[in-house]
Amino acid sequence: MRVTDSSSELMGAIEKSGYYPAVVTSGVMAAVAGERVVSFLVHHEPTIDRDEVRRHVTVAVLTPSRLILAHTDEHSGDDLLPEPYTSTSTEALALSSVRSVVVNRMVANPATLRSRSPEPAEAVLTVGWGGVSRIDLEPAMCSDPQCDADHGYTGVVGSDDFSLRVSAAADGQDAVNRLLAFADALSSLTQRS
Repeated sequence: MRVTDSSSELMGAIEKSGYYPAVVTSGVMAAVAGERVVSFLVHHEPTIDRDEVRRHVTVAVLTPSRLILAHTDEHSGDDLLPEPYTSTSTEALALSSVRSVVVNRMVANPATLRSRSPEPAEAVLTVGWGGVSRIDLEPAMCSDPQCDADHGYTGVVGSDDFSLRVSAAADGQDAVNRLLAFADALSSLTQRS
């Protein structure tokens, strides 16, 4: 495995997450394929599935030419694999394919803030490249409250191929800051693509 630039920090962050680091590192670094790591984000997220806790880790890696997304989940045994196992999926897309980078920052008690750069209590990064689209429709209305005519539908076509939410309360302020730093790096590189 070739280690370049921020690759060692990336592998250290994966190790620190404690979530099957050998498995996650193997999948992520295979997708990176020796490219220079510009920025990265490691987010470990447990989920509750009925009566058991399942863990999930998302690793986003930014190289000079690609955005790499890796997801690793754990599974209990099933008919095909009787022992517990993990599954890792990676997706690598050219930065030129990224159509939108949306960052939503939530700042608590904004009226009381004196700082010019308040730390958001929560942030959401949404990246769209056209792989997944959704249509939100609702009945169209006119301005006449007495009107009962059918005005058809109105809606929005949205692209949200990847979305990640991080909050200071659940993940710590450092996690929110890392998400924002990754979003800044991604926005910077996609404006040039």
